Order: sequence, then C-alpha cells, then structure tokens
Amino acid sequence: MASFFCSAKFFFLLFLISAVPIAYLISLESATPTTHVYRYHSTGWFRECTQWDPPNRRFLVSFLEGGVGQIPVPDHHSPEAVLEEVPVVKDADLAGNASLGIVIDRPRNRLLVATADVFGNRYGALAAYDLTSWDRLFLTQLSGPGDEKSFADDVTVDPEGNAYVTDAKANKIWKVGAKGEFLSTIKSPLFTPKEWYKNLVGLNGIVYHPNGYLIVIHTFSGNLFKVDVGKGDEVKLLEVVGGSLSFGDGLELLSPTKLVVAGNPTRLVESSDEWETATVVGTFKGPGHRLTTAATLKDGKVYLNHMFGFGVP
Repeated sequence: MASFFCSAKFFFLLFLISAVPIAYLISLESATPTTHVYRYHSTGWFRECTQWDPPNRRFLVSFLEGGVGQIPVPDHHSPEAVLEEVPVVKDADLAGNASLGIVIDRPRNRLLVATADVFGNRYGALAAYDLTSWDRLFLTQLSGPGDEKSFADDVTVDPEGNAYVTDAKANKIWKVGAKGEFLSTIKSPLFTPKEWYKNLVGLNGIVYHPNGYLIVIHTFSGNLFKVDVGKGDEVKLLEVVGGSLSFGDGLELLSPTKLVVAGNPTRLVESSDEWETATVVGTFKGPGHRLTTAATLKDGKVYLNHMFGFGVP
C-alpha cells in the first residue's frame, strides 16, 4: 500500500484530480461576462463589501483582513481597463479584526464600518471615518471577551445618523447614535429559527427604508424581516413568495418597492404593501466561485461585490 502512495501512478492521479477544478476555474475566468464588469487590481485576496461613492467617482471596498480601500473610476473609463485599489484605512489597534459591512453616511460625510473578530467571535465594533481625510471619528465597541459570542456583520444608517449593526452570531441588532454612543439592542424571538444549523450565519444584510423602518435578512434561513423603529422596534417576518432567499447576504434598495438580495444567486424582490409581504421576481447567477456578498447602485444599475480575488483582477 505504501508503495502505491510513493509511485508515479499516485502522483499522476493526484495531478489529474487537482487539474480538474483548476481547469474549471480557468474556463470560468476566461468566459465573456454577460453583464458590465469593473475589474480591478486588489491589494489582497478577500473583499467583503462595496459601496459606490458618486461625488468622488470611486468604489469603496472593505477588507476581510481589516481596512478599507478606494477604487477610483475615471470619467471616461474604458471597459477593458483594469482599475487600481488604493488602501485608505488600516488601523493598527484593530489588527486581527475584519472590516465587513460598510455604508456611506452622506449628510455627515463619513463611512461607517462594521468590524468583527471572524474566528473567535469575541469582538465587535462600529467605526466611522471622514470621507475626505479618512480620520477615524469614533470607534464604538459592541461586544468583547466577557460578552456572549457575537459577530458584527453589516450596517445601515438612518437620516438622523443613527447606525444599525447586525449580529450574525447572536441574532440581534445594535443601535449606535450619530456621535458614536451606544443606544440600544433590538432583539426578537423571530430572529432565531428553531433549527440550530440555520443559525450558523444569522442576521446579515440590512437597509434603512426611506419610510422609516429596517429590512434585514437572516442568511441561512432566508427569512426577511421588517423592523419598525418608529413603533417600538416592532419585528415582523415577511411572507415571501416566488422563491427562497436562503443564503442571502448584503441588501440594497433599488427603489422603495424593489430590493436586491446579494448572494448565490442574487435575487430581485418586490413589495407593493410597505414590505408586509414580498415576491421574488428575478434572479441573477454571476461567477459563483467568486462568492457574491454585497450589492451597490451606480447610475441606477446594480453592481455586485465578489469576495474572492484569486490573485487576478
């Protein structure tokens, strides 16, 4: 038996096994995209979230290894040109923590960033950075070693500057004030499915609706919730028809009645009754091997962020 594992046949078999997925990935990467794509050279391998910043003509991206980068887009960008990512945030005191969901707070000219300890689930925070100087405006710790395990995942902001951060581990939402002060925690038994395996990744993508409530998705169950922050944080489970939202990740409002649920596949969801119910009206399957994690709007079009770079644009 040992002689086989040291033989030329074994190494040839190992080569064939490893060559199949490599060849498959090459075929996927060399295929012509069916939609418009922005390609860029990254300074790392994992990018969790993307936001388009119109006044500054740039994409902002969060680093799973911690930090934030910008990808400037020229006015007359050629589709064949490869853009360049430039790191703008790298905090030494947050080393070892991932930068995850991000949202632009335009009235206050700042970027809000959810930060978490990916492997230990023992630290979570919300940071705010000035969009011009990139100075850190505040860092609010949401969880620490003495607390229950948690995972600060995504963030949204309301018109007053209050931030709402999802906890993908303990299924709750932290509320942080405009100046970085911790305000409250939104909890509900509806957030936690009975099946343990559906809670491996819980509350994730979140958006603030212009009519005054939150929409949030539970990734592994696919449950979509409406949280009315104007009615005592009332939580409702939406009835969704037309397809499942399982493994949904980041959320982006396309309009007051249309929601993009980024994932694999990404789904377009519509509601005509203030998000009491919703319908899946479309799906999009992009390069699944790159793992879609977030969506952003640019010039009225939806662009999807992919986590894995594989060392190529």
